[in-house]
Amino acid sequence: MVPDARKFKRDSGRALQDPALRHNLQKAMHTIRGRRNERFSELNDGAALQWIGNAIKQRSLARLPELLEQLEAKLTARGVQVHWAETTAEANRIVLDIARRRGVKLVVKGKSMVSEEMELNHFLAGHGIEALEADLGEFIVQLAGQTPSHIVVPAVHMSKGEIAELFHRELGEPYTDDVAALTALARRVLREKFRAAGMGITGVNFAVAETGTLALVENEGNGRMVTTVPPVHVALMGMEKVVANLADVAPLMRLLTRSATGQTITAYFNWLSSPRRSGERDGPEEVHTIILDNGRSAIYGDGELRETLDCIRCGACLNICPVYSRIGGQAYGSVYMGPIGKILTPQMAGLGEGGHLAGASTLCGACYEVCPVKIPIPNLLLRLRQEGSQPTPAGRTLLKGAGAGRAVGEAMVWRGWRVLHDRPAAYRVFTRLLGMLGARIPQRIGPARSWSRARALPIPARTTLHELLRERAGQ
Repeated sequence: MVPDARKFKRDSGRALQDPALRHNLQKAMHTIRGRRNERFSELNDGAALQWIGNAIKQRSLARLPELLEQLEAKLTARGVQVHWAETTAEANRIVLDIARRRGVKLVVKGKSMVSEEMELNHFLAGHGIEALEADLGEFIVQLAGQTPSHIVVPAVHMSKGEIAELFHRELGEPYTDDVAALTALARRVLREKFRAAGMGITGVNFAVAETGTLALVENEGNGRMVTTVPPVHVALMGMEKVVANLADVAPLMRLLTRSATGQTITAYFNWLSSPRRSGERDGPEEVHTIILDNGRSAIYGDGELRETLDCIRCGACLNICPVYSRIGGQAYGSVYMGPIGKILTPQMAGLGEGGHLAGASTLCGACYEVCPVKIPIPNLLLRLRQEGSQPTPAGRTLLKGAGAGRAVGEAMVWRGWRVLHDRPAAYRVFTRLLGMLGARIPQRIGPARSWSRARALPIPARTTLHELLRERAGQ
């Protein structure tokens, strides 16, 4: 999925004009934020726990190459087959090769953002293999032919009534908007698929290098079914998911569940470490782990931007973001939406493709405050904006479309600001001129055009602060 600046502007505008979407989003965000705040208020020092999480992720990234090699060795020793993929195309080919060798025609999937990066469902469908989402939210958006709207709650943009109508239309069942009945219906459909599937695919929340353990967090039990019923299990993980030891997982888990769904602990926490052993009654015959790069190495190579890789995919920054809560996730046109998507997508897709997302922020800083591992998202947004506004050797900025014009315009404004503040005489002349013009300054001109659509520009005072202070000093 390649983000597009013009499409983002168009889709976000449509979202702002959709009252049903706005209602669904604001209701859901209010509920999730409330639960998150309640759970953190129960901690003796939630802020200290956040910094512990930050320290764990920073320490893990500092040792990333070493830990990845250790993880591979431990998994291999336990009978897990480890594959490395530099690109999503390479990762897709690995999954397809495994499926073909095993004669797989049906795949059931647990929730996995890496599989979204790979556009795995579409890829497998193109090769005659059905891939069915087993997470309820993912199942809903798949039935609707849509993409996820949230990292944790994929169908957050849909109301109960919309889901009921979808199930009635796509599954051929009598209409009901009873939540328990809808959940039971999805369970009946998925249970049959679990039995028939030849392969289960999941993501990985944390991978423990010390023990060769894959940790999988979920609330519905679908992950447990996906990893135990089909004869083959494929775990997809970004290379940044590795941590050093089991002791690192406990603080991260406390942060993840509170931040993602407002729970003290999740319903299911799965430790996966090997295929089915002799004498065991369930579990897969084969386990494969695919470790994906997809631009992460380049991010890792930058000492400042590396902090992007601290993300544990909790979605807390989406829930608090004033931009996301008004336009939803699908308007972004990228796998990762909200504040984390605004820093991750431009780095993965390139500033030329996703750089416009770095500008889709108020820089209010709320995302940094709620981030369980204290990623300095506003600082990274500013860094990406600065880089995006720099001209290339060919004289063009790295941003495309609407983002390019905005970046050039912003760069010109800030260059003018610097000139004025470097030259006191020019600054005095400029402010005097503004004071003389006052209310006669056009409200809809230049960079102020978009700003003034919904607000009035401030009218410059006829007397400057310096003049007022001099007058007061002379009294």
